[in-house]
Amino acid sequence: MALNSRTPAGFVLCLCLGLFCAFSAHSVSLDGKWSLRNSDGSVAGSGSVPGCVHSALQQLGYIQDPYFRFNDVAYRWIAFDNWTYTTTFNTSEQLRSKQKVVLVLDGVDTVASVQLNGFTLGGTDNMFRSYAFSVRPLLKEAENVLSISLASPVLYASQRRKAHSAYPVPPECPPDVQNGQCHVNFIRKEQSSFSWDWGPSFPTLGLWRGVHLEAFDVLQLIQVSSVPLFGTSSITTSHVHIRLLDGLVSVSIPELFSDQTYQSGAVGGSTPVHSQGPFGLGGFFILCSFFVHGGFYTLWSLYLVQVYFRTVELVQEPVPGSPGLSFFFRINSKPVFLKGSNWIPAHAFQDQVTPDILLNLLHSAADANMNALRVWGGGVYEQDQFYDLCDHMGIMVWQDFMFACAMYPTEADFIQTVRSEVIQQVQRLKSHPSIIIWSGNNENEAALATNWFDIPESHRATYVKDYVTLYVENIRALVQQEDPSRPFLVSSPTNGAESEREGWVASNPYDPHFGDTHFYSYEDDCWDWSTFPRTRFASEFGFQSWPSFSTLKTVSVDDDWSYDSNFSSHRQHHEHGNQQMLRQAALHFHLPNSTDALKRFTHTLYMTQVMQAQCVKAQTEFYRRSQTEIIDGKGRTMGALYWQLNDIWPAPSWSSIEFGGKWKMLHYFAQDFFAAVLPVGFEDDGTLLIYAVSDLSPDLTLRAVVRVQLSTKPATTSESLAVVVLKQEVAALLAGCGRCTRLSCLLTFHLEDGTGVQRGPSNYHFLCSPKDAEGLRKANITAKVQEDESGFSVTLRSDAVAPFVWLDVGNIAGRFSSNGFLMVSADRTVGFTPWRPTSVSQLSTSLSVTSLRDVY
Repeated sequence: MALNSRTPAGFVLCLCLGLFCAFSAHSVSLDGKWSLRNSDGSVAGSGSVPGCVHSALQQLGYIQDPYFRFNDVAYRWIAFDNWTYTTTFNTSEQLRSKQKVVLVLDGVDTVASVQLNGFTLGGTDNMFRSYAFSVRPLLKEAENVLSISLASPVLYASQRRKAHSAYPVPPECPPDVQNGQCHVNFIRKEQSSFSWDWGPSFPTLGLWRGVHLEAFDVLQLIQVSSVPLFGTSSITTSHVHIRLLDGLVSVSIPELFSDQTYQSGAVGGSTPVHSQGPFGLGGFFILCSFFVHGGFYTLWSLYLVQVYFRTVELVQEPVPGSPGLSFFFRINSKPVFLKGSNWIPAHAFQDQVTPDILLNLLHSAADANMNALRVWGGGVYEQDQFYDLCDHMGIMVWQDFMFACAMYPTEADFIQTVRSEVIQQVQRLKSHPSIIIWSGNNENEAALATNWFDIPESHRATYVKDYVTLYVENIRALVQQEDPSRPFLVSSPTNGAESEREGWVASNPYDPHFGDTHFYSYEDDCWDWSTFPRTRFASEFGFQSWPSFSTLKTVSVDDDWSYDSNFSSHRQHHEHGNQQMLRQAALHFHLPNSTDALKRFTHTLYMTQVMQAQCVKAQTEFYRRSQTEIIDGKGRTMGALYWQLNDIWPAPSWSSIEFGGKWKMLHYFAQDFFAAVLPVGFEDDGTLLIYAVSDLSPDLTLRAVVRVQLSTKPATTSESLAVVVLKQEVAALLAGCGRCTRLSCLLTFHLEDGTGVQRGPSNYHFLCSPKDAEGLRKANITAKVQEDESGFSVTLRSDAVAPFVWLDVGNIAGRFSSNGFLMVSADRTVGFTPWRPTSVSQLSTSLSVTSLRDVY
């Protein structure tokens, strides 16, 4: 397979064909339409499997769009009821003739009782694991009735909490502003489904993954996976997971001259197979032979396995000139700066996360020059296609386990279901080269260390013991057993090796001298880089904004279109979030003041996106320029993953992509601040410094070209300076221009190589807050939409400098090649890529152009 140009070195994806089969499993899918009813039968109809109750009720017409206005509260009753899915199926003679038939539930959300033909097979209590039940003696030729009865997840969580009477396991409930449900930490389901500060409360119920029958004789091949283990020699370890009776397993890989036999014991064993081969090996065949009770069986079937050769190390070692330890990833022996964001569930109802949605979001990440995403621990382990796409696109994945912002119980049954969850998920995912690290939880070490939940000091040891039991003695131990090829962190943020030294809960998990950091500060001036932590690795940081009007319009009515409406307050799940956005924006911008209520609302939405984009730009550029520096013992930052990439519904959040896929201004900015070559400019005590940042392997000789630009008009005359690394007093720059002051001018700059070719994007630096700028007037910008063989384009002409020029085509799906830009030239052309068919006429009618001076 040809390597994608964005694929990090070592993401060598080879196709491995395994031969199995005369005795392979016979599989019959039970997916499709099932009957669905609530506890008293007052609500009944059909529902899709895979699917969930909310989606089914909407399709049946019982409810409207759950995302519309206040429906998240109006439809609470769904999660307080019990629901039963039922299907009737026939079985073939071929299936019933097998020695064993297993009913496999790939994903049940969440607490259920499973019955077949009136016989109770067992129960489920974990959304994140599959379940298998032996059913052969119960099967009939026709009219087999399978029922799966789902209990209310809200009531179940409450009951589990009441049963845990020895001591509380906080938090009890989410903040009131989230309109959520309580005790989600007592149930193994998507933690954010009970609400989060960016999402609604929809505690889902359903069969969210497939249901099928597996029939086989002596043995059943469940999974073949492989991970690279490198030491003094190049070793790849393959794991063959087989369900069979007592027997011997012989695995032969002819191309690797490997032929070995292993004892497999009771039903449900996992057999590790070690094989040695050179780097860059192509596809090869696996021949498995099984000796069972003296009999000889050879399986011949086509089986596809992805084999790869790449190393990943999490480097934590002393840093010259600094206390503490480094924290960075070395991929195939090369340090890599991780650039990216954090991924949350793409929809409250997982059955509605389509392949197109995943493809669009991940393409958007790659197109913004991201090389990494963190799958956050309050959502779900993503579907296979997500990781397949990351493999293909060269997007590295930081994979959390699904525990977030809470303490958790450690009763034996809870621990046991977590252990099954961890084993199954690691076995499913470890063959993906995109995954570079496992992390035990989101922010739970920090919650303990800084006492989020006001735990009395006399009780703290109990919670630390539970923490170590769950994440260290169980999850960590299992992950290292199943996948020794990747590093494991107990939490994020964490001090890493230092946290381990301190008994797994550091006194200050936010210490910038160790590990990774989560940092949020909404009241400090985000343009002031000195407020940011010079951390080893920034795995969360960000600012909120509102989505565009076209996104909100689909879930609201006219009365909602005000920043202080009930709808705007209800949609904001972060305490004081709407006010924080305006206060941050007001530090540098005039707030919208139109007398037209709708225009003032849409301008305010725009202003929050300007604020967010500029704030995250400033912080990300700070982290990127800090990767080679140690200042006051801090620095060597080797990762910047802002919070967050995507949205779960149309609402204010920290995302750079709106629900539905539309790019916010921040995501357009990310294209530039994550560019492989980037000029970063900032001031330090009146001195302008410009750094050249490069992710490219070859050395580059670059110079900075700086223009002192009058803010009154798109002038073509300017003062240019060419230096490799620029450090100059701002006053001297302005003096050289002659007519410029801090209030009347701004700086633009870019990098050029030795041949005069620009490398990377252009950048800018405001010498004063735009609200204080003199001569910044409202620009008259005209726009012309055209189409040629290369696609659609928009040509803009302006009679004045225009900051934050924003092009919007309403509900026409697609994106521009650039947006939210500083327009300092008289004309500029940008491309537009539609995601569905459109026309010049439609684009011209829908297009609006907004710049900063339009809002006041």
